Amino acid sequence: MKNETKCLHSGYTPENGGPRVMPIYQSTTFKFNSSDEIGEVFNDPTKAHIYTRFTNPTVDVVEKKIAELEGGVAAMCTSSGQMASLMAILNLCSSGDSFVSSSSIYGGTVNLFAYTLKKLNIECIFVDVDSTEEEISAAIKPNTKAIFGETLTNPSLQVLDIEKFAKVAHKNNIPLIVDNTFPTPILCRPIEWGADIVIHSTSKYMDGHALQVGGVIVDSGKFDFTNGKFPEFTEPDESYHGTVYTRDYSFAPYIIKARMQLMRDFGAYPSGHSGFLLNLGLETLALRMERYCKNAQTVAEHLEKTGKFVNVNYPGLKSNKYYNLAQKYMPDGQSGVIALTLKGNKQTAVKFIDGLKLASNEVHVADIRTCVLHPASSTHRQLTEEQLVNCGINPAMVRFSVGLENVDDIIDDIDNSLKNL
Repeated sequence: MKNETKCLHSGYTPENGGPRVMPIYQSTTFKFNSSDEIGEVFNDPTKAHIYTRFTNPTVDVVEKKIAELEGGVAAMCTSSGQMASLMAILNLCSSGDSFVSSSSIYGGTVNLFAYTLKKLNIECIFVDVDSTEEEISAAIKPNTKAIFGETLTNPSLQVLDIEKFAKVAHKNNIPLIVDNTFPTPILCRPIEWGADIVIHSTSKYMDGHALQVGGVIVDSGKFDFTNGKFPEFTEPDESYHGTVYTRDYSFAPYIIKARMQLMRDFGAYPSGHSGFLLNLGLETLALRMERYCKNAQTVAEHLEKTGKFVNVNYPGLKSNKYYNLAQKYMPDGQSGVIALTLKGNKQTAVKFIDGLKLASNEVHVADIRTCVLHPASSTHRQLTEEQLVNCGINPAMVRFSVGLENVDDIIDDIDNSLKNL
């Protein structure tokens, strides 16, 4: 099936006489006929659902759907995108390990990687998103366990050269993790370009309606964890009666380990109702992404003509630095997010934002409704000036997330605010 069809049909097939729409299993627990049966499921948790702290039938449908959309073998939903980022790293790195990350990533993820993981004695080595293969390789140490990057950076909209980063990762026998939140699998499937693990903040386009926070990790099933660098995958897990993940779950050792170790212990799993709402968003994802991209392209081209901006940053513009990379990885569109840098300073950006009437000033992005934010004073407020520069953020930058309204109304709202500057 094509992705448009997968959005509607993957993950759930109604039984004869069963409900056509995926039901909500709003239950913490599941009944078995005997103690032996429960024991068997603890021996192999892929056989059935035990407890909604780490699996749920409704969420399981969503996980299967997202895995199919991304071209992976398995997925695990989390309570937020940040938890997906954290678990993606903790599933590979222990105290004393390191990983490499593009410096152009979401501000909250910078804090997570640079400060919180440092407290756990896990080092994050940042490299420029435009680094050469040699520069990325130079950052890798003997204890480095992964490389991390965002397909389309939030909010600077730099495009990750996935093939380049994957080539360096695989040359060093480590996996590449790609955050694919902005493009979604409708616009880009990183696994096809060499990524080994894909994560999302499902709170954004996948949900699309600003209803609930969530995340997901997708396992490509392609990385060889038996290469000698990952003993936690090839040696018995004492915390789970000696399970060897590469031996016992060779089809998806990464995601099974994440569920049986991390999700079991952290319990950061969405409820059945959250899974149901996410599935509703996924069903219209392909249609919505097409409209987001069309609206954003029209708005970006209009804004370039106003003369009010130092830079209208949208990878779909031919004037954009990343236009060619965007055409390679995201030929059907580059999401609905535009990064605008006004002529002026922080006060100019704030005045522009406050003058908008249709667009909502809110700490969110990738909604069905147009929304706007000043990153330097909000989502990236905790970053140093140097980190802001590394993330491609200017004090006069505005993150403009184009919604599904009539594009003429969006443009009128922008023009009316610009008149007051």
